[in-house]
Amino acid sequence: MQRDSFFGWIRFAVLALTLAGTGEAFAQELAWPAKTHYRYREVSGKRIFYREAGDSSRPTLLLLHGFPASSHTYRELIPLLSGKYHVVAPDYPGSGYSDKPDPDTIPYTFDRLAEHVSGLVEALGIREYVLYMQDFGAPVGYRVMMRDPRKVKGLIVQNANAYLEGLTEARQAFFRNANRDRSPENVRKLFDFVGRDAVIHKQYLRDVKGREEVMSPDGWTHDLVFLQTEKDRKIQVQLFQDYYNNLLAYPRWQAFLRAHRPPTLILWGRKDQAFIEEGAQAYLRDVPGAELHLLDAGHFALEERPVEIARYIHGFMARAYAEPAK
Repeated sequence: MQRDSFFGWIRFAVLALTLAGTGEAFAQELAWPAKTHYRYREVSGKRIFYREAGDSSRPTLLLLHGFPASSHTYRELIPLLSGKYHVVAPDYPGSGYSDKPDPDTIPYTFDRLAEHVSGLVEALGIREYVLYMQDFGAPVGYRVMMRDPRKVKGLIVQNANAYLEGLTEARQAFFRNANRDRSPENVRKLFDFVGRDAVIHKQYLRDVKGREEVMSPDGWTHDLVFLQTEKDRKIQVQLFQDYYNNLLAYPRWQAFLRAHRPPTLILWGRKDQAFIEEGAQAYLRDVPGAELHLLDAGHFALEERPVEIARYIHGFMARAYAEPAK
């Protein structure tokens, strides 16, 4: 009996020390957020807006937003990262506070968006970065990475598709038809897709039926401010018309992943009805060492689970920038 009590005490002491050590290690990771600054930089004659926080001498996270959003998407994530890292989140041309050239004069394509993001990276003197991509962030991000792979320190994929497996047949048909069918009737359908009702109910609230309270109305309210005019909406319509070219580019993106094998963290809202979870699993073919987490969330997982996502990112960044073993 005394022997059992002795070993029980030992087990308790080891557990207590383990928990204390874990708590101490976690406490050492905590840091107050840095102030987020709201800045502009001229790139190829256009004013590009970006949010920036943290010490620029520290590792950089480049956050690329999706449709129909802007860098406002990252308003909760940035403070969770900026105490330890340098964070930059731009608005693409035509989105948020960045310049919006007339789409009747300069048609919008993902190539054009990527050129401006690459130009901003150069203008800010960012020598390397970990790239966070969500939704439209994938077609922009792959183009940016492939322009200068040497800058890419790691990749964070959050419901950012690069595989046909990640798109239902209906979704593939939507992008194909948007590209090929330029009839007035089909163009009107695309305009409806960037209208108020669609943005709220077919984007933000689509994957959270019965738990709408997790989704801040700030997201769609902010987006809709920048989708008020016909030309505002035409910018997004043109990007939908260009999107099928991304599907055609998937094999090149996958070859890039196989060739470079960047450290990769995949965070995927498994309730996403647009970019389904098979798209997350498909990454493992080309980056077999990737870290995959399927989240109890939808397409806008960052709106639902920002702290959980931030914790995964902190762990990933610590490993990506770990000192090599001697």
